[in-house]
Amino acid sequence: MAGGWARDGAVQDQIDDTVSDAVKAARARMPEGNGAKYCDDCGEPIPVKRRKALPGTRTCVACQSARDGQVQRSAINRRGSKDSQLR
Repeated sequence: MAGGWARDGAVQDQIDDTVSDAVKAARARMPEGNGAKYCDDCGEPIPVKRRKALPGTRTCVACQSARDGQVQRSAINRRGSKDSQLR
């Protein structure tokens, strides 16, 4: 049961949309195509275990960690209260 102006199921719709957006963003960041033996960023060799675990990877663990720290999150505020969105 939703309260206020929200219809029944609106909260679950927000949760579903948030999860869907996160899955889409993660899939977009996944490597595709042919992998590399050497990191595109630093030139160091990419370990065989990493290449087997992530086919198509083109970066070493250290460089990928740095890239992941720079990923911007969605600007949509689905967690704000109804009152904060009305102001």
